[in-house]
Amino acid sequence: MKAEAWIFGITTIFLVLVTPAYWFVTDGSEHGGDWTGTSALVMTTLLAAMVTLYLGFHAKKMEPRPEDRKDGEIADGAGELGFFPPYSWWPLWCGLTLGVMVFGVAAGAWWLFIIGGVLGSVALCGLVFEYYRGVHAH
Repeated sequence: MKAEAWIFGITTIFLVLVTPAYWFVTDGSEHGGDWTGTSALVMTTLLAAMVTLYLGFHAKKMEPRPEDRKDGEIADGAGELGFFPPYSWWPLWCGLTLGVMVFGVAAGAWWLFIIGGVLGSVALCGLVFEYYRGVHAH
């Protein structure tokens, strides 16, 4: 994880340098600097710093992964990597109901938003509890 910490650390340093430069470059307008872009860059800098600190602290406490060791072999990383779900139709239904809800808000039809919310909650429950029943239950 040290490599990831270094990557995020370099990104944090880059953002620390770019954020004030962006503020000064956009300061030429009559209202001052661009608040939207500057605040987005500040939040991105803080997020990158947070991930850097997290990865840096945990890299010291963890046992090195095979890709972090200089003497690591490809065979050291063999084995089960985790659970990867098979195909699912539930993300499609969640996306469609979200689209109905957004269209309801944009069109001013709150009844359509409510219908999309009800169907969306059913689709979300189906997505969350998909692997608790049927063929793929575990």
